[in-house]
Amino acid sequence: MSTSSVPRPEPAAPSGLLRRPALPPAVRPRGPQGALPALALFAVVRLAGVVAVIVTNHLTGHPLVRSLAHSWDSRWYLHIAGHGYGHLIWITQTGGVQADWAFFPLYPGLIRALITVLPFTPGQAGILIAWAAAGVAAYGLYVLGHHLYGRAVATALVGLWAVLPHAVELTIAYTESLFAALAVWSLYCVLKGRWLWAGSLAALAGLSRPTGFAVAVAVGAAAVHEVLRCRGRVPAGLWAGALLAPLGWLGYVLWVGQRTGDPLGGYFKIQSAWDSRFDFGAGALRFLKVLFLHGGSAVYPAALMVVVLGVVLFGLLCLDSAPLVLVVFAGVLILLVVGGSGSFSSKPRFLLPVFPLLIPPARAFARTWRVRPAQVLLIGGSLAVVSVLYGAYVTVVAHSPL
Repeated sequence: MSTSSVPRPEPAAPSGLLRRPALPPAVRPRGPQGALPALALFAVVRLAGVVAVIVTNHLTGHPLVRSLAHSWDSRWYLHIAGHGYGHLIWITQTGGVQADWAFFPLYPGLIRALITVLPFTPGQAGILIAWAAAGVAAYGLYVLGHHLYGRAVATALVGLWAVLPHAVELTIAYTESLFAALAVWSLYCVLKGRWLWAGSLAALAGLSRPTGFAVAVAVGAAAVHEVLRCRGRVPAGLWAGALLAPLGWLGYVLWVGQRTGDPLGGYFKIQSAWDSRFDFGAGALRFLKVLFLHGGSAVYPAALMVVVLGVVLFGLLCLDSAPLVLVVFAGVLILLVVGGSGSFSSKPRFLLPVFPLLIPPARAFARTWRVRPAQVLLIGGSLAVVSVLYGAYVTVVAHSPL
């Protein structure tokens, strides 16, 4: 018999090099790969920030974790969660009446739901929700960055968000992490053409913070641009998503107006009592005059530097040809921060959810990493140390509004 007719066995693969069979499309892992290192980096930096706050509390004789759940606005949210609206007011030194209706309902509503079903105190529930939302937001940043620019930029984007000077406020009982989570996933859905999801998440973002309408504006602008680009061929769900987007913010503002007897202006009167209104930057100019003439604690020059840097980064974002939905979202919030009144020390906190500002430096970090990784590690490590220490300072030591 000819040996050519005998089937020859396939050569055995070397030990340890057996190839894994390809998964069919239906069971292949979905979502971008490589998110775990970025999320681990975020968690390590922010947990270090929490530890720094606890240690600073110990060194200064304060309760170890109280400042994480009971700092400034946190106390209003926790009171609303426990007692509802209309039960807490504060009379200022100038005779102004500050009411709890100034605070939007999603965060205290989630706290109330959690303490109803689980044996948590309102403070514990508030911290848990903030931490969970921060993780969801960080993953959303990675997914969005990976979709637009790839793995390296996505990792840098998450890392930079973790080391912002005021990033400690993502892990205390405040609304910034919740707002950021809803905003990033809503804008990502716009980029993917999932308009109903984008509108629904934008509506929830509008229930989380007074500035939540920025997400609805961005979704609306992107919807109009898409209609013009497609010349009338409207994608499925676009109009429904665009109409859903502002309903959360509008619904709460009108509800407060109805409760105060002034349907259209009631909410804005409540906010004015908190010195929170859009005054085209007049309040900011008065602050700068006082700061330059009389000085102030370290918090205020640092806040000024953060706001100026935010404006510069917005200019770079525009030059970077970023997607319209991200530019509009960032632009609305930058305008509100620069042109709004209120305590200047709180303005860096308002910039925490404006993640598109970090895209230009994240792209620069990703390019540098390919040629000078040690330089990126040095800069990133230095920023992390500053963020951890400064976060403990503004939370525990400084007495300026967060």
